[in-house]
Amino acid sequence: MAAGFTPELSHFGISVFDAGLMTKFYTNVFNMKVNDQGPGITFDFRLVFLSSRPDMHHQLVLAENRPADCTFSTVMQLSFKVGSLDELRAVRSAALQHGATKMRGLNHGNALSIYFHDPEGNTVEVYLDTPWYVPQPHGDVLDIDLPDEQIWAETEKKVRADPGFMLESDRQARFRHD
Repeated sequence: MAAGFTPELSHFGISVFDAGLMTKFYTNVFNMKVNDQGPGITFDFRLVFLSSRPDMHHQLVLAENRPADCTFSTVMQLSFKVGSLDELRAVRSAALQHGATKMRGLNHGNALSIYFHDPEGNTVEVYLDTPWYVPQPHGDVLDIDLPDEQIWAETEKKVRADPGFMLESDRQARFRHD
């Protein structure tokens, strides 16, 4: 690594069977827009470039090159961040409406997350940061149908009982110092 800078994660791409199906899913569930699409210059398969931000040409690239005999996803997870529990609930509803399966909620202490499979079986996480830190991995069942106040109170009680607990702002300060 060159001294003085750290590369920033910019976007990711996944191999898919059906770029049309997957484009519909990610545009409908995550309000992404297609910026460009077409066959690759150095390879003969379709690419679809999606983004939810006007300042980023693409955040997700769908490459229609997943082999027909590929029976499992090689994607560990695709993660999307939201700003509130209501947004987390809205994504859950939209994802289920557009073909998501295997929906579950996990409370990581530092984040409140839902996980599901997109229409081709890739694991997707949608999460909301909390103001707390606990060592990871950490995962309690999360019921996002509970009232917000109850979710926050239960989360704070659990994380403060963890021996590794600290405020997220303190963890960030340590990170910058180390």
